[in-house]
Amino acid sequence: MISLPRSPLSNEECQQLQAAALRVRESILRIMYDSGSGHVGSALSQTDILVALYRGALRVDPKRPDWPQRDRFVLSKGHGGLGLAAVLADCGFINPEDLSTFGKTGSALGMHMHHRKLPAIEAATGSLGHGLGIAVGMALGVRLKTWPSRTICLLSDGECYEGSTWEAALAAGAQRLHRLLAVVDRNRLTMDGFTEQEVPLEPLADKWASFGWRVINCDGHDFRQLCSNIEIALAEPDAADAEAQRPTVILAQTIKGKGVDFMENEAKWHYGALDSVMYARALASVRDQHKALS
Repeated sequence: MISLPRSPLSNEECQQLQAAALRVRESILRIMYDSGSGHVGSALSQTDILVALYRGALRVDPKRPDWPQRDRFVLSKGHGGLGLAAVLADCGFINPEDLSTFGKTGSALGMHMHHRKLPAIEAATGSLGHGLGIAVGMALGVRLKTWPSRTICLLSDGECYEGSTWEAALAAGAQRLHRLLAVVDRNRLTMDGFTEQEVPLEPLADKWASFGWRVINCDGHDFRQLCSNIEIALAEPDAADAEAQRPTVILAQTIKGKGVDFMENEAKWHYGALDSVMYARALASVRDQHKALS
């Protein structure tokens, strides 16, 4: 396992990312309240990861979502589409006014985002365990095209129960897809309870390493750690560096329901709904936690 911080962010850059994360978390809660329900716990745990990717790492252009040499991002944990929609709106890929239609009949913003309805989405996902295989295929495709594109896949830790995830991981390791990055949202909770009390996943890092991956462990809510390690993972390796000619996985240690005091580390908030009182309390909690950071 490696954890190599590099190019630390300035205080101003950290504050900008924290401000973006605040906007996104507030948007997640507003979308959930407007739509009547949502997979809020997973959306909140992945927020900082998505902000770090879309605000810094991904080579994508909201004005050219089909740019051939763009980076590819696959949200394998498709139930986190609530959070991805909020990030895409914050970054200019979709109209923020459309967020009020999320999950409603006829909307392009389905609970599980669909690539045929929204150009910014690379693949429809949500059947857990499929996203990494799609990402491996994309990484192989852009390598055949000799494009410099990188492929990033965000998985839930619950997907590490799926055999299809490990089939894809094995193929990626064998093909030495060094421009492929997997990020595991390691919040340690499924809708049924804590992973280590259900079917333990640990030692998770050793499992990925045994499949031929470089493994990085970091705090999934610390922008300095996230950004530096994403930078390391996506850096183009020296052709003579055999160690670096492998796919990389970041095990991002997160908290399910992050930012909302009554949702954090609670399996029941994998999916839920908010009344007006709970909505106000949730917004206040998010804002209070961000004040403490600044």
